[in-house]
Amino acid sequence: MSDRSKTDDQDAEISFLDAMKGVTRHTHDRADLSNSRKRDINLSAKREAATTEEDKVIDNLSSEAVEIVDSNEELLFAAPGIQLRVLKRLKQGHIPWEEGLDLHGYTVDDARDQLSRFVRAAQNKGMRCVIIVHGKAYSQAGKQPLLKSYVNEWLRRMPGVLAFCSAQSRDGGAGALYVLLKKRENQRNTY
Repeated sequence: MSDRSKTDDQDAEISFLDAMKGVTRHTHDRADLSNSRKRDINLSAKREAATTEEDKVIDNLSSEAVEIVDSNEELLFAAPGIQLRVLKRLKQGHIPWEEGLDLHGYTVDDARDQLSRFVRAAQNKGMRCVIIVHGKAYSQAGKQPLLKSYVNEWLRRMPGVLAFCSAQSRDGGAGALYVLLKKRENQRNTY
């Protein structure tokens, strides 16, 4: 090595040492951010809201207010393109339902979650028709049929639901619904 490169290396080392004067080595490996963060006065309120606020929308199904239907009102819905004869067979109970969900005793939010899961699971299993029991709210005098009203609204919004109608009296009448689900692509049977 030449004398000139040795002095360049020594000069670089000396300038580095000069630059590092006054710097102390920490005994821990964490950055001290206490001065760099501004104190958030709403932090505790934000944390509480994050842990206590419930989801208001699941699968595009809201638990916000809906139009209340009458306890004895018969519900009927058909997506565009549903043939009248298919709807008539559903209403008469001639399309056998394969599985059911009873929503008695559920809160509105819990009922929404259960309904969403149930319909998705039924579709995944290739089911064509299911029954949903929502009740009529007769057990509580003066109460409106909230679950019936919400289920009526939610089923209309579910992309997998082709049609629904109030069940025959043997299956719950106005307190239950027959729900016709979309066929999976590998299903070829018609109803």
